Amino acid sequence: MSSVSRRHFFQGAVLAASATRVMGANDKVNVGIIGLGGRGNDHQSNYMQIPEARIAGLCDVNQAARERSQTRLTNASLEKAAEYDDMRKMFADKNIDAVSIATPNHWHALATIWACQAGKDVYCEKPASHNIHESRAMVAVARKTARMVQIGSQSRSTPYKMHAMQMLHQGVIGKLYMAKGLCYKRRKSIGKAPVTPVPAGIDWSQFLGPAPLRDFTMNRYKYNWHWFWDTGNGDIGNQGVHEMDICRWGLGEVTWPESTSSTGGKYAYDDDQETPNTQLASMQYPGMEIVFEVRGLLTGPEGGQPVGNYAVGNLFYGDEGWMWVDSTGFQIYRGEKSEKTYEEKAERGPDGTIAHMKNFLAACRSRNYKELHAEIEIGAMSASLCHLANISYRVKHTIKWNAAGMNFGADAAANELLTRKYRAPYVVA
Repeated sequence: MSSVSRRHFFQGAVLAASATRVMGANDKVNVGIIGLGGRGNDHQSNYMQIPEARIAGLCDVNQAARERSQTRLTNASLEKAAEYDDMRKMFADKNIDAVSIATPNHWHALATIWACQAGKDVYCEKPASHNIHESRAMVAVARKTARMVQIGSQSRSTPYKMHAMQMLHQGVIGKLYMAKGLCYKRRKSIGKAPVTPVPAGIDWSQFLGPAPLRDFTMNRYKYNWHWFWDTGNGDIGNQGVHEMDICRWGLGEVTWPESTSSTGGKYAYDDDQETPNTQLASMQYPGMEIVFEVRGLLTGPEGGQPVGNYAVGNLFYGDEGWMWVDSTGFQIYRGEKSEKTYEEKAERGPDGTIAHMKNFLAACRSRNYKELHAEIEIGAMSASLCHLANISYRVKHTIKWNAAGMNFGADAAANELLTRKYRAPYVVA
């Protein structure tokens, strides 16, 4: 086995046999939530609105976060959930049917792999993985264990975006030659945070998990972990992976590009951030390309958007026109004069996450992973394109994918970034 060690896989298979509940046709799906910070709170709020789900478990390395989430359940007159300070305890609980992972990026793969091996279905936040090696390992384990694994790219369950992609595939703007993803999300300086003692109630070693053991700073903990290579992937792998996924989707689910080039830097600020706040990537395919741009600093509009709108969305270009898609809806422009020929507004209400979670729960019952809107193979590929851009940025040259070897050929510097050095026992083998 290449994705996980044979010993760990069969240990997981034994655990799965003892940790899986047999569900009846009318039973709710017992969901355990892992990671109870900002996005984890969203997971909890969403599952609380879904009749098909019961929140049966709460897991976080922070005791205070577990207590807050438990209080949220009791305030809503819902049944108290089991609490876990270690996700492995949740995976061993036969009463948990599925887990919903909202940890930092560097935990996504290992948490998913352990959960699948324990017989749990998985809803995992984007990006699917922290590196390309993990993407491949997650797909392999999902297939081996026959578990449902949905990645949290909720655009795939958002009706107007589904309609926009359908129209593209039907040729509404002709033959596509470019998809451009924009992540112009304003990010202010994170400053410099001093090393401090680990706050009471937090298991810092478990938080770091697969990452190197570092001294505690608040910047490496609350949200700003996104901007450190140990734990995050910059904004292209944070907000940007949503738009990268839509690029792929609109172009017909393209996979590995022939070459990738990415430049940029961390400009203007003198702070702790390691990842770029300005990044431009180009991925070349036969007859088309993906262009992706990150701007975290002050910037102007693009794609016909009004001044002051920090664009987060997608542009598609064809030989007969172009399309703009964002959180407000989409517009189609055609012809030499770019005349607007169609517009569709986003539905009022949630961002599509509840629909995405319902799609996941339905697949947990049907046992057909092909019914998932953002099945692991889709999510892992979209994450891998973000990783390609970051690899090119970090090695400072264009990289060329070797499909036969699933690597960068003789490019040793790029190949080294396909994976990471894991801290035992938190190893994606």
